[in-house]
Amino acid sequence: MKKKAMIALATALTLTAGIGITSVQAAAADSVPASHVTYTSNGQTVTPASPAVEIDSRLYMPLRALSEVTGKYVEWDEFRGSVALTDKPELTGKYKLNAANLAEGIKMGVGSSLTHVPGDPDNVFYSTADRGPNGQVEVGGKTRRTFPLASYTPSLYKIQIDKDEIKILEQIPLKLNGKNPTTGNAHITGLPNIKGRDEAPFDAKGENGLAYDPYGLDIEGLAYNAKDDTFWISDEYGPSIVHVKRDGTIIERIVPKGWAAQVSTPLVPAREVLPSEYNKLRQNRGAEGVGITPDGKYMFMSMQSPLRNPDKSTDNSRQLRIIKFDLSTLQPVAEYVYVTEDAKQFTGLDQADIVISDVVAINENTLLIDERDKNAGDKAQLKRIYAVDLTTATNILGKYNDEKAGKTLEQMSLADLKSNSILPLAKRTVLDAVEFKYPYEKIEGVSLVDGNKLVIVNDNDFGVDSTSSDNGTELWTFKLPYSIK
Repeated sequence: MKKKAMIALATALTLTAGIGITSVQAAAADSVPASHVTYTSNGQTVTPASPAVEIDSRLYMPLRALSEVTGKYVEWDEFRGSVALTDKPELTGKYKLNAANLAEGIKMGVGSSLTHVPGDPDNVFYSTADRGPNGQVEVGGKTRRTFPLASYTPSLYKIQIDKDEIKILEQIPLKLNGKNPTTGNAHITGLPNIKGRDEAPFDAKGENGLAYDPYGLDIEGLAYNAKDDTFWISDEYGPSIVHVKRDGTIIERIVPKGWAAQVSTPLVPAREVLPSEYNKLRQNRGAEGVGITPDGKYMFMSMQSPLRNPDKSTDNSRQLRIIKFDLSTLQPVAEYVYVTEDAKQFTGLDQADIVISDVVAINENTLLIDERDKNAGDKAQLKRIYAVDLTTATNILGKYNDEKAGKTLEQMSLADLKSNSILPLAKRTVLDAVEFKYPYEKIEGVSLVDGNKLVIVNDNDFGVDSTSSDNGTELWTFKLPYSIK
């Protein structure tokens, strides 16, 4: 190679330093020859004017230069030897919730999920607000989980965005077809299910213990099935997925094998179809996202964090699980590996600080995934919505679960994934909310309308410990310069 060309290439490579995605800087040429590197733009195969080149047995790509010139997001997939370039979206609207407080110091909350029902106006959505107001206090040197509104009923909310405001059109409390022994009526609570597995619930001051609710839900994700006009809700406690009628009546609950032996729920059939490994969740890091394909054939569930498989030593694993169900049988048919961003490329983040907060099923082979860190405002470094491709990902259902048979999925490194020929889900950035100075910690609801209107909303955690006079729930809309269908 001529010296002048090498200098130009070195300059381009220098530009990659601030990109914030370390994996795109270089890859071993003996792993992926330059001539075999593939490129996509907005999901379509393209051929760039300046492809990858090999120098001293290394493969180099001036991706930052490509990003600056094209104004696109750029990612390098080291498993497939591919580069993804994606056009950036346009921010089109911001809408705030202005609603009366539930009690003194407790704000109204929606935003732990978001879904659009086909046939509804483009500005109408459904959302949820997790298990209700809760916090933590120190009592006798121990941290206790408090529920200042123990009678709070987890609900579905029909909302509308209009004139910079989120309006609540309807509240649909979740209920049983019968009487809940915990409440004395048909309604459920957001209290934990199982003593010894879940955090013990206490009153606002942490002085008096509260009853467990076998039907209680910490609701997070929400998906609509047009095929039978019902909702499915992901629950962090189980982890589980709950089937709900449009009027809020709970029909059934998908749970891990062995779950039903721990608690009795005669009013809600428990379908033990999740692998037993899902019982090894970290507290409050369970089923965070759920998505259903528009044709109603398949459902996907994402875990917020790695399973503790075999134990909490895997809390900093980058491998999260996404499981796929056949809705006609409610049986799992596939399980995929989602690899979160490497915390080492950020400042002051542990790997366990990076989580999945929602999933949208565009079709059987395409998902939107909400990946974020634990920080807000100027401290936030990772608030991204990824488009995820399943077509080449490895189905690991029933594998890599028992450490006696080798490393579990959560114990593996990226090198282990490669040596076992495990291809994780391919992902490309659709939205980097940090670039738009998104002020909140928790983007927890994501929706896509008409293939090109991306909508996100945050969970305000009911303003517990907040000193702001604002409600703290905000929904943003973006226009994609392409369609995802």
